[in-house]
Amino acid sequence: MIMNQKADFVLSSNAVFTGLIDKPMPASIAIVNNKIAAIGPDEEMSRFIGPDTKVHHYSDQLIMAGFHDFHLHMLMGSLAEESVFLADASSEEAAIKMVLDFADSRPEDPWIIGFSWDHSNWDNKRLPNCAALDRVLPDRPVILFHMEGHYVWVNSKALKIANINRNAANPPYGIIAKDENEEPTGILYETAIALATNHAFHFSRERRIRMMKNFLKHSAALGVTSVNDLYGSPAMEKLQDFELFDELDKNGELTARIHLSPALNDDLETVKQLRDRYTSSKLQVVGVKQFVDGVLTGYTACLVEPYADKPETSGDTVVSPDTIKKWIIEADRQGIQIRLHAIGDGAVRLSLDAFDEAQKINGKRDSRHCVEHVEVIHPDDITRFQKLGVIASMQPEHLGFNEEQRLNYVSRIGQEREPFVFAMKKLKDSGALLAFGTDYPIAQLNPMLGIYRALTRIGFDGLPKEGFNPQERLSLPEVLRNYTLSPAYGSFREQELGTLEVGKLADLVVLDRNLFDIPVEEIQDVQVVLTMADGEIVYQKNTLSQKVH
Repeated sequence: MIMNQKADFVLSSNAVFTGLIDKPMPASIAIVNNKIAAIGPDEEMSRFIGPDTKVHHYSDQLIMAGFHDFHLHMLMGSLAEESVFLADASSEEAAIKMVLDFADSRPEDPWIIGFSWDHSNWDNKRLPNCAALDRVLPDRPVILFHMEGHYVWVNSKALKIANINRNAANPPYGIIAKDENEEPTGILYETAIALATNHAFHFSRERRIRMMKNFLKHSAALGVTSVNDLYGSPAMEKLQDFELFDELDKNGELTARIHLSPALNDDLETVKQLRDRYTSSKLQVVGVKQFVDGVLTGYTACLVEPYADKPETSGDTVVSPDTIKKWIIEADRQGIQIRLHAIGDGAVRLSLDAFDEAQKINGKRDSRHCVEHVEVIHPDDITRFQKLGVIASMQPEHLGFNEEQRLNYVSRIGQEREPFVFAMKKLKDSGALLAFGTDYPIAQLNPMLGIYRALTRIGFDGLPKEGFNPQERLSLPEVLRNYTLSPAYGSFREQELGTLEVGKLADLVVLDRNLFDIPVEEIQDVQVVLTMADGEIVYQKNTLSQKVH
């Protein structure tokens, strides 16, 4: 940089969290083009201020690096924002009423799509069936995603369109639930969901563009400047649209940096072609992702020991352990980062075993492989993350159970395994690197909710008051770094992103309160005042107080 070059912006606050130390400090930040040119006391910034420099003073409001969501699904999340949201339904009847009202408001929609129902919240605690939807919507196809996204509730019209009947066979690692007469009940698990979404997700180019632009607008308003968009199962494959992302990138319309991880399978040549094709600062293919197991509530997560409330099963893996290991060893050999969805302790162990085997065969390298979710871990496997250099990619907002959901969750795993649920501090203390995201739309995109959850481990309903496994709470500096620097490292971009340092890209956020100075319960309500991505303001709250020179 030319030393006398004038800054485009100078931002100052009494509370700047650079990420390099554990507390905020008073500082000013000079931004030239898309990079941080200087950080220091106000009086040192005068040399950067010219007639066109915009100078923003933020008093005690917190300035920090932009949030980096390490695990989400952009288009699926955007779709959820324009679909019927069912998390608040307290009964099957209430959910159906919501769906009907939504359908009436969208008479032109070919499919009625919904998200986030949970029968453990309902008065009867029972899985629903297609007949209940058929009574109110017999002629329009309906698909409603469970809150965890690993099973759906559909009506008979949707089953007919998807050609699912009593003779339909289960796809590999998928289940078409059937009653005692072998008739489909309307619940589809795992890969069976794709039988319906292949029809329901047939969206026009215009709608996909709108969905993506809505996502970018939403993320900017929440201070999210980088994301990792991961392969999201066969059910989401029709929403995978790298060419659309590339078009927006070339048009200068990406206001968040996108790091893509397509599916891990036998076809690594396609992955390498994608990696070579998408290499801009805003759009990169950084790795591959695959599922090892499913979810605990559906008994599709893979456990070391059987389920406590269903001892005849320990769950299963998506593909055979031998296939998983073969895929991982080959991808690792070709220098590709691997990210594995593993929720049960059996799936976590298999993931670590596979990474261990790959390391022994291919040699140790800076691979930055990740295990996604790590909801339940066997105590014997905790130290293996650090030893193998594997990142624990976790989503704190998944801890936001209400009391009913928490009891339902614990009933699956039993009390012996309960202390090892979302064992964030045990992993951190063992030397493991944690990186945080939301799994949006499974949880909301707002980083403030995840920060609060990681600090308190208290559920949506304020229970338990001491938090779920309170011994696993983390400190605020740790949590903020897990939402900024750790994801940057996990994306091989820690030299450019994740902290506020001279020479790094100007991706930052200003919050309306200093997180270090407020009661923890207020963190959920903190809002973004300004979001800057690549040196440009991409979101600005109307009440912005500024002095412009």
